[in-house]
Amino acid sequence: MNVIVDLCVVPIGVGTSLSSYIAACESVLEEAGLTTRLHANGTNIEGDWDAVFAAIRRCHEVVHEMGAPRITTTIKLGTRTDREQSMDDKVRSVEQKRVDAPE
Repeated sequence: MNVIVDLCVVPIGVGTSLSSYIAACESVLEEAGLTTRLHANGTNIEGDWDAVFAAIRRCHEVVHEMGAPRITTTIKLGTRTDREQSMDDKVRSVEQKRVDAPE
């Protein structure tokens, strides 16, 4: 089953700058061959359920290996069975409706 996930990994106990930890997670997701889109408060990921969640687990492992004693993660996800839909499809649908919206 395919899934689209909004992932926010927050290392705790490592100071205020988190970008190196997030960059490490982005590398994990890239190595997993997943489609991703980094945004200001997390990362959107799309792919096979098992592959996505294996990569999220690996993100936790890598961040712990970097010295983070604790991690809190927020995951929002969606699946569909009626048809295939990508992140780009979802964004395009909203953008199209904005263009067609009455003034």
